[in-house]
Amino acid sequence: MGIMNAPMMLAASSGDDVDFMVHGLIPLKFFGHKVWITTTHVTTLIVMVFIIVLALIARHAVLHGDEKPSGLQNFVEMIVEMLDNLVKGSMGRHWRPFVNYIGTIMVFIFFANTSGLFGLRPPTADYGTTLALALITFVLIQYSAFKTSKLHVFTDLFKPIPILFPINLIGEFATPLSMSLRLFGNIMAGTIMMALWYGLLPWLAQLGIPAFLHMYFDLFSGAIQTFVFAMLTMTFITDKREA
Repeated sequence: MGIMNAPMMLAASSGDDVDFMVHGLIPLKFFGHKVWITTTHVTTLIVMVFIIVLALIARHAVLHGDEKPSGLQNFVEMIVEMLDNLVKGSMGRHWRPFVNYIGTIMVFIFFANTSGLFGLRPPTADYGTTLALALITFVLIQYSAFKTSKLHVFTDLFKPIPILFPINLIGEFATPLSMSLRLFGNIMAGTIMMALWYGLLPWLAQLGIPAFLHMYFDLFSGAIQTFVFAMLTMTFITDKREA
């Protein structure tokens, strides 16, 4: 499904309505409460399956490649080398244990952000997704700090004077909050802009005019936010380890 088919997914049944593509698809009973499988869950599953297929193709290309790389094998090795250089340049001597995690979140966030190009609702336009990603990163940051500094992780919260403990504690929990809100706000803003365009100007949407907006909000902005999230992750981990 290409960009030209996106109006069929985004526009509501009436040209005067605006559809933000947040729909409950399958109701489930959970401890006596009704919960829904939504468009966010479906798109997340699609992105995950797509990434798994890409990973299997890349693995096959590398394992069965020639000694002199060419074609897909050359492309895969180039991407891996670029990722290694990015993480190594940002984290210094601490880079190797974290390169797999950084690479994983970059791939997932990038494809999640750009799924709007194919008429899907980006999972990262749902705060539940971005908060989960930020909390995973937060746990990794704290684990890395504890592994390096042991009890200093807790005693540092009372510096420079004990009375500042509440402020220091709030500052720690502000990390996942700011990371999740930054990613969510940027992607959600693009989703809202495109929904408003298709809902309020459907006749222009049929002409394919908003294609360049998709390139900006979905591709360019999605790539930038992927890079920002990864860089913040690497920066916070490095600061904690070297503190």
